[in-house]
Amino acid sequence: MTNTPAAGRPLTAGVAMLATAVAVVSLLVGGLLTAVSLTGHVFGAWPSPESVSPGLIGAAMLGTAPGLFTVAKARAWEEVRTLVYPLGVVLVGLFAVTLLNAGRLYIARGGSIIPVLFSLGWLFTLGLLCVAALIALTWQHLTPADPPSPRAAPLPGWSKPPLAVLGSAWFGIGAGLLTRPGFWSDFVPWTVDRVDAQALGVWALALGVGVLGALAEDDLDRTRPALLALPGTVIAGAVVLAFRASSVNWSSGPALSLVCMLTGLLLAGASGHLLLGSVSGDGRVAAAAGAVRRGTPR
Repeated sequence: MTNTPAAGRPLTAGVAMLATAVAVVSLLVGGLLTAVSLTGHVFGAWPSPESVSPGLIGAAMLGTAPGLFTVAKARAWEEVRTLVYPLGVVLVGLFAVTLLNAGRLYIARGGSIIPVLFSLGWLFTLGLLCVAALIALTWQHLTPADPPSPRAAPLPGWSKPPLAVLGSAWFGIGAGLLTRPGFWSDFVPWTVDRVDAQALGVWALALGVGVLGALAEDDLDRTRPALLALPGTVIAGAVVLAFRASSVNWSSGPALSLVCMLTGLLLAGASGHLLLGSVSGDGRVAAAAGAVRRGTPR
């Protein structure tokens, strides 16, 4: 293995450090939110009517952490952007939601010391990470780039229509919850308030961006971090839903839709891993060489 520079836009230290920092925070905060939710108690930066919402937010944080830890190992921006773009959506989106609903935070409403301190830490940490994400992504896009390597492991044709439907579904419900929480909260099969709906909408929007981004990237090699994050996110979320099943209206249409959308994410992650594993290193090199010989623009 040579140490030749990666083709494309080199991954900057800022993005690598951001991903690692968010992964550490996600393990700590996400683990706390998930664990408390599993006991049936409500804990977070703001009061929630049910423990399901903060639990799912924590589960999403836990699930994405393994993929974020792998970002620093990449050499080119193209190898990680299907995960880093959704990360930017989450950081900017959650911070915006927190600011828009600042009056609902424990730090504004008062309460026991632990939730108040947690909401203060949530606001400060999220704001710091949001600013860091904007700086790191701007720096990344200003970095000079060489032509990227040709796509060596394109997505099979049969996978593209389901991915388009899955990504559009997550993107659509996320945008709805974020912009019109009063209306779209009826599509959540448990009780949520405005802040819960918008926070869940941010995560749904990020999932949609990730799936649609993978579809646009059209290369399994370039979706490795995202493929690592998908199964963990779904499994952690499923554990929260299973433990808090009594709070979910399982006979409703939104519950069936949620199960189908989570199953779609799990199948997308599992099939992506299988397809990526079936492409040998020699096969990827041969595909890349063939693309170069054909003069395929990438």
